[in-house]
Amino acid sequence: MGIDSLKYKNNLMYMEGYIVSVQDAGVEIDLKGRLGMMKIPMRMLISDYPLKVGQTIGFMMSHPEVLSDEIDETYRKTINKEGRIWI
Repeated sequence: MGIDSLKYKNNLMYMEGYIVSVQDAGVEIDLKGRLGMMKIPMRMLISDYPLKVGQTIGFMMSHPEVLSDEIDETYRKTINKEGRIWI
């Protein structure tokens, strides 16, 4: 699987959010428009400023797309053992 599996390849949208948590490994962002939260590692964040709770973040994002009906059982077993499975 890869980019060729996507049905909608070039549908980028500008989005914004606020930093709500800064930790050594990453930041947590509250997305504007009641779209939820996301956590990203520091290595993925570009900033010329020291990070602080309340700063605005802007980024480009597309819609997530489910690539197939198949379940990766190895991954599912791993997250189940770690207690990270939500269903």
